[in-house]
Amino acid sequence: MDLDAFRWLLTDDGQRLLARAEEVADDDPLRAQAALRRDASAEQVAAALTQATLRVRAAAKFGDLAARLYFTPDGLEQATRLSVATHRAARLEAFRTGSLIDLGCGIGGDLMASARAGITCAGVDLDPVRVEVARANLAALDLPGAVQVADATTIDPSPFDVAYADPARRTGRGRTFDAADWTPPWPFVEKLLRHDACVKVAPGIPHSLVPPGVEAEWVSDHGEVKEAALWSGSLATTARRATVIGDGGLATMTDEDDPGADAVGVLPVGRYLYEPDGAVIRAGLVTAVAAGVRGGLVDEHIAYVTSAEAVTTPFARGYEVLEELPYRDKPLRAALRERGIGRLTIKKRGVDVVPEQLRKRLDLHGDDEATLVMTRVAGSGTALLVRPL
Repeated sequence: MDLDAFRWLLTDDGQRLLARAEEVADDDPLRAQAALRRDASAEQVAAALTQATLRVRAAAKFGDLAARLYFTPDGLEQATRLSVATHRAARLEAFRTGSLIDLGCGIGGDLMASARAGITCAGVDLDPVRVEVARANLAALDLPGAVQVADATTIDPSPFDVAYADPARRTGRGRTFDAADWTPPWPFVEKLLRHDACVKVAPGIPHSLVPPGVEAEWVSDHGEVKEAALWSGSLATTARRATVIGDGGLATMTDEDDPGADAVGVLPVGRYLYEPDGAVIRAGLVTAVAAGVRGGLVDEHIAYVTSAEAVTTPFARGYEVLEELPYRDKPLRAALRERGIGRLTIKKRGVDVVPEQLRKRLDLHGDDEATLVMTRVAGSGTALLVRPL
């Protein structure tokens, strides 16, 4: 995005063009551009249409606020979802954080959340466009805060209570899973984590990469794992934490809730099966879920839990086990057809099954629908017909 065009977009004339762009954004692109080119340059029209399109896409992350905010394509992709950023800001507020420096603030997603929590915020980023967008977003919500162009690795965070960083995990070759390729790189993150800091990282971060004394928190929003965050210094309260956000609010569990695999053991499949939330699995707290539902694992290497009790928990989705069906395709198909099942939701874990391919091989045509769990129980492939609780 062109910096001058974005700055113009913030003027009165630019705001009028943006309002018109939002009205025609769903039209044919050429028709939309032609409608807007009467009173603006090609660069200005492109900036307005880009913002109109990004605001629609951003609603999934920012809800109703998206219509008031500004974005860049890559900035929106990397920005923290509002619900997750709000949770993080609430944690910082609980730690009585007075001031925060965001080292690599992007379009300002976490800056906005922290400022809304009453924290004095400053942000830096290498990209002048992202800095301008972050500044505009703070202004759009009438929030205080300073943003400037700077290299995060040259900033001294010591005047601030907490340093926050969200290293970019993309290179010229695309998304990277190697911490050495992050910007800022992993050595910078390690140095930052020697003080009171929070660093947003990919949810696939290996446990072995987390420095000693640092808390790793995995966060999911409505069943989808969104990120992990590393909390250090006085902000670290445990080793591993899983936080789940849903319609009912927020719930969290830590390694202190986990009695360990030996305590819960492996049990035969009981009346109920539980599928732990992805954040729980990433945090290595499946056995904590097993303890919470007064059950055990179906297999020591599989993230399914079984229990004789129906328990409501925010940390797992529960199913009633109706019956065990044959695991092999041909007898499984016969069993499903006998039960009149034509629409099948297939869940699998720990077995070499591709649900789309299996569904095609089964070739079902019944009127009823069902949920089938394909997994390993005590080391053997097992098919379970279940009903969501």
